[in-house]
Amino acid sequence: MDTTHRAPAPPAGPDGPAFVRRLAAPRTPPDERATLLANPVFGTVFTEHMVTIRHTTSKGWHDAVVEPFAPLTLSPAASVLHYGQEVFEGLKAYRAADGRALLFRPEANARRFRRSARRLSMPPLPEHLFLAALGELVDVDRDWLPGPPAAGHPSAAEPSLYLRPFMVATEPSLGVRPAAEYLFCVIACPVGAHFAGGTAPITVWIADDYSRAAPGGTGTAKCGGNYAAAMAAHAQAADAGCDQVVFLDATERSRIEELGGMNIFFVLDDGTLLTPPLTDTILPGVTRDAVITLAASAGHRVVQRPYTREELYDAADSGRLREAFACGTAAVVTPIGAVRSARGGCTIGDGNTGPVTARLRTLLTDIQYGRSPDTHHWTRCVP
Repeated sequence: MDTTHRAPAPPAGPDGPAFVRRLAAPRTPPDERATLLANPVFGTVFTEHMVTIRHTTSKGWHDAVVEPFAPLTLSPAASVLHYGQEVFEGLKAYRAADGRALLFRPEANARRFRRSARRLSMPPLPEHLFLAALGELVDVDRDWLPGPPAAGHPSAAEPSLYLRPFMVATEPSLGVRPAAEYLFCVIACPVGAHFAGGTAPITVWIADDYSRAAPGGTGTAKCGGNYAAAMAAHAQAADAGCDQVVFLDATERSRIEELGGMNIFFVLDDGTLLTPPLTDTILPGVTRDAVITLAASAGHRVVQRPYTREELYDAADSGRLREAFACGTAAVVTPIGAVRSARGGCTIGDGNTGPVTARLRTLLTDIQYGRSPDTHHWTRCVP
């Protein structure tokens, strides 16, 4: 059964609807929760609650509710099932050593969520509602936030609470047009390492047969269709014994763009960091932006320019390319040890984690967990 811990929301005002809490009862016993938190496979264990907010053309955003995690009820004619009007985000909450729950750059995710919604002709959720929804869920399910790595012994897993806000078109209509009804939802899952090997270097596969996005498409939007289109390339990479796929540009098939779900950086022998420039085929990663800032603050020159497969192979063979890494909310900063493709491959440096990659990961995670001063004002504490 559910118990309501707040009075029903008043009519929506200029700041949007107030949240109603209908909390699960009874809650998950501590020993059962501890077992689930011990070693969760990424994206398979979910917390007890979710947040939902509805939108219609006539009422705007309304019915903001925190409620028990449960299946959604959709009409078989819901527009999302037929025309793919769906966008999502991914970010994390971290538990600091003093117990605080810290969100990392949620405002950046809120802005990107609005941009994605506009690209898919969906109503952009106000930033303050996006942030409030995250805060509500983290507060209610705070007990599901894993503890931080032990002081002096950072865990390769870097445990955290992964937050997945998403929005789908729910109007029952088969008309090919933007829907008139939408559901925004936030769910959460405790996570450890994204890759099976923790922070060990991964091997990536360059896709020659598949494209992630094309100019004028939805490459800069975080929508499910982009990921569905990438799954065949992921399967090809897995068959080749690789951990991730690297996509080339869709026109010339030569320029490296991004991985299946994260951005990519290269470290040259003079300490320069090189990363592909943002175009309308590359998702502007929040972690990517943070890495650029941290690298520059650490004294590295950061260059954003096109980088071809041929340049990559030549630089690896000559020794000029010393390191490479992937970065994203789930991957954090993950070293790349080798590159493979149907046209050959190469080893990056000595195939191990390089010092620049390791240092940038430490700089980033120290801020996320509150282990170092947040001079960039990136973390947001959930009271």
